[in-house]
Amino acid sequence: MTRQHSNKVLDTQVASVSPPTPDKSCHAAAMGTDASATYAKSAQIFSHNRRFIPGGVVSVNRAVQPEIVFIKGQGAYVWDADGHRYIDYHAAFAPHLLGHNDPYVTDAVISVLRKGASLYGTGTTELEGHLAELICRHIPAVESVQFLNTGSEATYQAIRLARAVTQRDHIIVTQGGYNGWHDDVSCNLMTPLDVIGPRISPGEYPYIPISAGIPREHQRLVHPINFNDLESVEYACQKYSIAAFITEPVLQNLGIVKPAVGYLEGLRRLADRYGFVLIFDEVKTGFRHGVGGYSRIAGVMPDLAVYGKALANGYPIAALGGKKELMDWFVHPELSKRVLLAGTYNAHPVPAAAAIATIERLLMNDGEVYRHVESLGQKMQEGLEKILRTLGVEAVVARQGSAFCIYFMDHCPKDWHDLAGHHDFGFDEQMRRKLIELGVYFFPVAAKQCSISFAHTTEDIDATLEQIKNQLSEMLR
Repeated sequence: MTRQHSNKVLDTQVASVSPPTPDKSCHAAAMGTDASATYAKSAQIFSHNRRFIPGGVVSVNRAVQPEIVFIKGQGAYVWDADGHRYIDYHAAFAPHLLGHNDPYVTDAVISVLRKGASLYGTGTTELEGHLAELICRHIPAVESVQFLNTGSEATYQAIRLARAVTQRDHIIVTQGGYNGWHDDVSCNLMTPLDVIGPRISPGEYPYIPISAGIPREHQRLVHPINFNDLESVEYACQKYSIAAFITEPVLQNLGIVKPAVGYLEGLRRLADRYGFVLIFDEVKTGFRHGVGGYSRIAGVMPDLAVYGKALANGYPIAALGGKKELMDWFVHPELSKRVLLAGTYNAHPVPAAAAIATIERLLMNDGEVYRHVESLGQKMQEGLEKILRTLGVEAVVARQGSAFCIYFMDHCPKDWHDLAGHHDFGFDEQMRRKLIELGVYFFPVAAKQCSISFAHTTEDIDATLEQIKNQLSEMLR
């Protein structure tokens, strides 16, 4: 059975369905209860927080429906304020590769605090030196590294560094990608096609800000193009003085959009030809797909790369690394060329210890973690594909290791225009909300990545597949 696609890109702030109360000890639904009763304590907490926090949340991308307040995470599960347990595939936008509160990481954090580690704000520390050595030793693309607190800070510094080194101002960004909150990259996220217009190649799309307060003069320095479009990269390089091109090597803001054969290699050649700095945003891909990052998997070395999320299994830290000749501009002997990098909390001992422990755990037993999540990822993909075939649903499953996404279209998308023009966003979002009712937490926004952790089990995957099969059958009826 097939359906007519609704290709409209939905506003993420859509009114909630009214979910029944999930059983508190299993993934079954107790029918007949409305949302106000199901999430009564969550609603109270949201009501309180809105009195003091604009919108009630401290990061606006957390404002989704249904409004659920989570109070505990352990392994592959999270619990809400009303006592319902969920198998978690959101993983806080993917940091929790080992699972929530992994014991090895938690013990490392407790140990460093008990030893009296503190934030000193002067000189260096053994922890940051150890972490830097681990990263430089295991990531071929990184010869030298600096630490920050968030991925947005890291991409901001990468672009600033590229502009200083090249003495150029213009940058290229990817349509549909997300590289942080700052002015250079706060644009062209999931822009409706009637706003940006039809596909252009070679060419560029208008800068569509996702935030107020970005000066128009600054917007003219940023040139959005589609993923997997080398012709448009060259077009921009011939038209503007390009300092940098920043992109996720796998476009994971839109689920799992993979690079076409030769695309990343083509970016490397163009960077060498036109002299711009190639920046890989590996905040999502780094460490989740391998300790060496996706650049190692692809065999393509960027000039700079940024990491975060799975680097510390949920603790706040980010890294910017790359060629030493570029990184040394942070301590350039000529003051006029020196790039300022500062931050009171950079490499705070708690996230630094967590990152060291996470990398150690990922290296243990010759990659045990990656073998396990790859096995579960393959099981999930094969199970989903079987369900989709059996039910006759027009859909495909895209996966990279432990990360996956179901696209309700007849092929895996190659870029934002492809996805926006073919994926059934409404059906996707409806399925995600139905699964939440049954104790399976897929982030309730269409085309968002789902993440498997080392803490998930084959039983979790089987239970998830069963719920997906049941819900798709019901939705199709």
